[in-house]
Amino acid sequence: MSTPDSTTTPGSTITPGSPFGGLELDPRVTPLNIAAGVGTLTALHSAPVGQRRGTVLFVPGFTGSREDFRTFLPLLAERGWDAWVYSQRGQADSVGPEGVENYSLDLFAADAVEVARIVAAEIGDATVHLVGHSFGGCVARAAAILDPSAFASLTLLCSGPHGWPGRHQDTEYAVQEGGSIGLWYRDNPHTLGMPDEDMDPEMAFLRHRAAATSSDNLISGARILRNDPDTTPELAATGLPVLVAHGEHDDKWPIPMQRDSALRLGAYYAVIPVGAHSPQFEAPEATAVALDAFWADH
Repeated sequence: MSTPDSTTTPGSTITPGSPFGGLELDPRVTPLNIAAGVGTLTALHSAPVGQRRGTVLFVPGFTGSREDFRTFLPLLAERGWDAWVYSQRGQADSVGPEGVENYSLDLFAADAVEVARIVAAEIGDATVHLVGHSFGGCVARAAAILDPSAFASLTLLCSGPHGWPGRHQDTEYAVQEGGSIGLWYRDNPHTLGMPDEDMDPEMAFLRHRAAATSSDNLISGARILRNDPDTTPELAATGLPVLVAHGEHDDKWPIPMQRDSALRLGAYYAVIPVGAHSPQFEAPEATAVALDAFWADH
């Protein structure tokens, strides 16, 4: 288990946390709890190696959590970045209020602004570089529009400018019928009744996460992914530097839509070789290089 992070101080809104779902964390990654307005949001932190270059904060995507970046944060820390990720409300072991109304895009975005402010205050930075992955990109885009002064830049990682009709409608039906764990067993029927010890550790973790994730989070997230309006003009008006990046094989968010978003924003644009929809797993070094180059300019 990781040791308490040197970032935390007595009376801090950031306190030592615990790993979730039986995962072993890299010793360079520390689990933390963030006391936010909605309740406790869990986070991971990797402290920079050598000269500190700035602070970066990741927002995970639909059905995801902080663990989606657990192996990636150290790559950024090695490059001097103070790297953070948090699980959004209703994801895994973060607080999960009851009621779909507690998972609006506005509330997700307000959480991102609040976490960014808390992290910046703890570290001593004025702003952080914000990265939203997939659905997390919808949240990050809304957060940047809500309070651009909280951020040094915005990266939309495998995330487009708006939703489209029918997206995740079947997911919503599955969650309404069987909850978040029902969605897991729909997609992974071979794991029904299988003990954790007979499963690959990663699969066992993913099942634990599905069981812990709020069904209201998933239902609202599916609706946001269908109905999220195009806010490209509002984002451009913030004046924030923006990077649109995706894996060259991204099959979850149409690549032409992401490319068009970058063009309309006048944003930086990066295609990550070998990567698909989660390039931090599929092509971590290339993803780190793309993000590092963008942040170094801002």
